[in-house]
Amino acid sequence: MAALTDALAMVFTWEVLVVILGASLFGLLIGSIPGLTATMATALLVPVTFFMEPLPAISAIVAATAMAIVAGDIPGALLRIPGTPASAAYTDEAYLMGRQGKLGQALGVNLACSVVGGIIGVAILAFLSPLVADFALQFTSDEYFWLALLGLSCAVLVSGADALKGAISMLLGLLISMVGMDSVSGQVRFTFGISDLMSGISILPVLIGLFAIAELLRRLPEIGMSSLPTPPPVDKPFQGVGRLMWRYKGGMARSGVLGTLIGALPGAGADIASWINYALSRRLSRTPEKFGTGHPEGLVAASSANNAALSGAYVPALVFGIPGDTITAIIIGVLMMKGITPGPDVFTADATLVNAIFIVFVLANLLLLPLGLLAIRGARHILSVPQSVLYPLILLFCIVGAYAANNSMLDVWLMLGLGILAYVLVENEFPIGPMILAVILGPVVESNFMRSMIKSNGELLTLFDRPIAATLGALALLVWLALIGSSVRSVWRSRTTTASP
Repeated sequence: MAALTDALAMVFTWEVLVVILGASLFGLLIGSIPGLTATMATALLVPVTFFMEPLPAISAIVAATAMAIVAGDIPGALLRIPGTPASAAYTDEAYLMGRQGKLGQALGVNLACSVVGGIIGVAILAFLSPLVADFALQFTSDEYFWLALLGLSCAVLVSGADALKGAISMLLGLLISMVGMDSVSGQVRFTFGISDLMSGISILPVLIGLFAIAELLRRLPEIGMSSLPTPPPVDKPFQGVGRLMWRYKGGMARSGVLGTLIGALPGAGADIASWINYALSRRLSRTPEKFGTGHPEGLVAASSANNAALSGAYVPALVFGIPGDTITAIIIGVLMMKGITPGPDVFTADATLVNAIFIVFVLANLLLLPLGLLAIRGARHILSVPQSVLYPLILLFCIVGAYAANNSMLDVWLMLGLGILAYVLVENEFPIGPMILAVILGPVVESNFMRSMIKSNGELLTLFDRPIAATLGALALLVWLALIGSSVRSVWRSRTTTASP
């Protein structure tokens, strides 16, 4: 109870509350502009969080991402252009509801169900995390090695249809993570005589480069083009929403729980949770033929799932230091910059901070209602921001943020170089998620493997000696076998297609 009281005192200060409000408005702006994702909003906030205390820094990211996901529903319903990937699953349903004269109801359902799903996710996060942390206290370097490797494997598995491209992206991330001095042996690697690289590549230019710069390069052809068409006004956004939520309350609760669990899988994230729950809702529906015609049932399920997944992704991030998605990968990077290492010990050493994070989640989700309504009302003005003004400002913000971390121009060049690399990869359908997860998890895999080998005098089979380690190891190997099988099948199919007349 004392930890909870202290956490409330930490959260309800003018500094934290102002940060939450400001980040929420920022998230609404970024999320409602098509192409600017919640991950990009998070990456753009990282330079600002560099100058904050840990709780305001995390609060900014939590609030901005929750708002950006919800704001992404607005251009989807108005213009049939999803603002974020998590909104893509139900864009057609929301847009077609608007064509039927139910535009306000579609956006109201999105907003209300996102709040409910987010609250469900926070409740599960607060309940599960301490239990998992108690279990994780039994872990040694063996378990952490297999767990981090399993996280990388799952990230590749869910990264897209082509597992080989996901694996290549992951290997590139591991290469970036190996630059500098090995934390166990002290061996210097891949520095090319540059002394600034002895301590490795800073996480800040990596995050900004892979997400913000790459996205700006993709949007470069749009600069100077005419702005998006002016959408129609939104009337009566909450009319009939309560009735719809009550009718589909079972699907909403199921999607909230399932979305949280999917979000906890490394590499999955809100967009995958949204698609899976939309598909499941259609399969279990009594009227599946209505899906795709402006039917609110799929809208209720997918909207509940995407915000719940945001909370679920924090379970592995806080308990094991393993990102559940790209946003929590950024959170882990921010915590490490603040001298806090996520893991089971954080629940005892920084219990007040953990409880404060849970409270911030609740606040951010409750703020969705008033601020989301504000965004719906002002959507016509938000969507009219010209790209020729917005994108140069974002680029300037990125350069200043990358430089400010270490006062080093090397970080700026690294950011730009990695941004170009990410742009090339994305244009060739390589996923970026596995790369950033590998940058975060690479040192965890390597350091724990080296410690285990030192303890066992190089005996690899000792990695399977402990029951938990053996279970995690078997799961990791099964995932890799599935990845290899998937790659072999895709190559075989392509050859068969080529050979057929």
